[in-house]
Amino acid sequence: MTHWTSSDIPDQGGRTAIVTGASSGLGLVTATELARHGAHVILAVRRPASGEAAATEIRAQVPGARLTVRALDVASLASVRVFASQITSEHDAVDLLVNNAGAENLAGRRSTVDGFEFHLGTNMLGHFALTGLLLDAITRGRAPRVVSLSSIMHRRAHLDFDDLQSERRFDAIRAYGASKLATTAFGIELDRRLRAAGSPVISTIAHPGISRSRFIEHAWQDRAPAARLLGRIFSAVATQPTEQGALNQLHAATASGVSGGDFFGPGGRGERRGQVTRVNASQEAQDPGVGRRLWRVAEALTGVVYL
Repeated sequence: MTHWTSSDIPDQGGRTAIVTGASSGLGLVTATELARHGAHVILAVRRPASGEAAATEIRAQVPGARLTVRALDVASLASVRVFASQITSEHDAVDLLVNNAGAENLAGRRSTVDGFEFHLGTNMLGHFALTGLLLDAITRGRAPRVVSLSSIMHRRAHLDFDDLQSERRFDAIRAYGASKLATTAFGIELDRRLRAAGSPVISTIAHPGISRSRFIEHAWQDRAPAARLLGRIFSAVATQPTEQGALNQLHAATASGVSGGDFFGPGGRGERRGQVTRVNASQEAQDPGVGRRLWRVAEALTGVVYL
């Protein structure tokens, strides 16, 4: 694949795009570039004040940018349902959904307001529900796409369906990796089901490698001061710029020639950094049996049934 940059993003004029977690990091870069290329971008953010600050920052770079800020906490199914209801009442069609929001917590086990393990509930289950609730509107979109954000950590992970919520055994890094494996398997299974249904929507996946953002610092925020310092040092010396990491999901979201099920990440050593390229998901993520089982569990847990 030739070096793909933000200048290669096709014209997004007339398109409506939703970016979850758009107030900082990868989400902010993604929202900015979509707006720069003409999309009406809905910044779906946990804190509306942060979303408004992000919108101000985007408009400083992109005068005339078409932006809307809406509250969305993907760790709360009630918030997901309210957001989806707002969007479908305001927009007949949505052309692009970028499931970017995510969380990592390296301290003890936490639960979402719905009682889900924090990583699984935030990174996968909330986006599973959001996608299902918006799918009719997305289906009416022009060349519609759904992008799910994975991580290189998914390759080391395993989904233990007998302890999916990490109730018997909890390790933060393990739980984060499992949530990203679930996200990856969801993106692939979504593609299978969309194709089987003859849907015009394509589901793609991307991961940013190890990219610089506040996400890493937030992951360490509940640790001791020395550990937080280590996190800041790691972020400074071992990561690539956020703008480079975001290119992978921007490519998945906008580039021509992208097919359902395509997975994009950095092409450098270990996929930690580098230019956008097609990459492979782990065997477990690609396993249709795993995808079907995860889908059934997600439907049961969220109460959102589709495809």
